[in-house]
Amino acid sequence: MSYFEAFFLALIQGLTEFLPVSSSAHLILPSQILGWADQGLAFDVAVHVGTLVAVMIYFRKEVISLLSAWIASIFQGDRSKEAKLAWMIIIATIPACVFGLLMKDFIEMYLRSAWVIATTTIVFGLLLWWVDSNAKQVDDEYQAGWKKALVIGLAQAMAMIPGTSRSGATITAALYLGFTREAAARFSFLMSIPIIMLAGGYLGLKLVTGDEPVDIGALSIGIITSFVSAYACIHVFLRLVTRIGMLPFVIYRLILGFGLMAFLMMG
Repeated sequence: MSYFEAFFLALIQGLTEFLPVSSSAHLILPSQILGWADQGLAFDVAVHVGTLVAVMIYFRKEVISLLSAWIASIFQGDRSKEAKLAWMIIIATIPACVFGLLMKDFIEMYLRSAWVIATTTIVFGLLLWWVDSNAKQVDDEYQAGWKKALVIGLAQAMAMIPGTSRSGATITAALYLGFTREAAARFSFLMSIPIIMLAGGYLGLKLVTGDEPVDIGALSIGIITSFVSAYACIHVFLRLVTRIGMLPFVIYRLILGFGLMAFLMMG
């Protein structure tokens, strides 16, 4: 992998990890369209580290508050809204863990194709548009009960299918359940912390137990670029989402999906 490829892929990862446009799709497409070699396990770990650090630093106050309240709920019986939200995030993480363990090999073998990406990009883009257009937008993230958290968690599990978008699926589900746009985005971003940690830990374990060569230069570019782009993306998205809504992302998904289909048919 060249340093340009490392920079480009890390930039794409950072910008799309938290937008409702599917980061996995954008990372698969360069190999499908440009013929680039797979970025490799070590680089996957690097960009996961970059995006994880970005979201944890951006929400550092919330992370400390939620973690403290969660620990207090176990040992001191804390029933604060922070403790409740922490438990809801844990509940929302469970479906993706179960689905990942059961379906990972199937997805890797049969669903990581450009046709699947094009189809899911369009279908879930239209679903996001419909839900956003009809959303009541009355609740914040602290009003999520276990049933709502589980539904959003199931949406996150479904997002393992390339092209679906983890943030897109979770934001869509949260909007459908009555969250405001900002609350839906915040809950989605906070949900990403445990799932990125688990995914990065799994990939890291595979890397440590394997014999894949490590390019320190490419990995450094990957971590730094994904961190900076992800942090900027979170900041801008939260500031703009209540004003611009989801329509720009829906339009982008439709252009990307139909453009990819046209490219595939011409090929």
